[in-house]
Amino acid sequence: MTLVLASTSRYRRELLSRLGIPFEVLSPDIDETPLPGETPSATALRLSVRKAQAAAAVYPDALIVGSDQVLMLDSEQLGKPGDFDKAFAQLKKMQGRAMVFHTALTLLNSRTGHAQTRDVPTVVHIRPLSDAQITAYLEQGAALRLRRLGEERIARYRPDGTHGQPRPHRPDRPAADGADRNAHGRRHRRPDMARGVT
Repeated sequence: MTLVLASTSRYRRELLSRLGIPFEVLSPDIDETPLPGETPSATALRLSVRKAQAAAAVYPDALIVGSDQVLMLDSEQLGKPGDFDKAFAQLKKMQGRAMVFHTALTLLNSRTGHAQTRDVPTVVHIRPLSDAQITAYLEQGAALRLRRLGEERIARYRPDGTHGQPRPHRPDRPAADGADRNAHGRRHRRPDMARGVT
């Protein structure tokens, strides 16, 4: 059965490739605008499902992984910065504060229509940074993501939760959708720093 990643994020591809299982990649074209009154968790879950469903139209007999991540700083939902200036302003706002990444994952069997979804919230603290440090960081080619900002500490952690997609939790019957039991994730040691987001 074909395994499909419904994302073009190279960080999610990197994570999935760690399993050593061949997979295909499809970029779902969906509107990622949050709905009025929608919670961050609900947004991430809805979009991960929609991405998987979009891929199912192209792959009717596959296991499809859809994933989405929503960043919350206090009560503000932050989107992808998109350019250097917005990334700088976003990091300036985050430095010295805690934030929550809601990373949702959907595993959809497009043959049966059966889907499993989960949201993994991760609290990340970013140390205070000077303007020069932020600029140097962004000039290293990381304007659209956060990664290893000095001594970042994760207050609440699930493996790989801030690196594009969470580690899928093993369902009661992991082989029911044609996936090998070992394909549901490997245990990783808790890192000392955040691994970044997309």
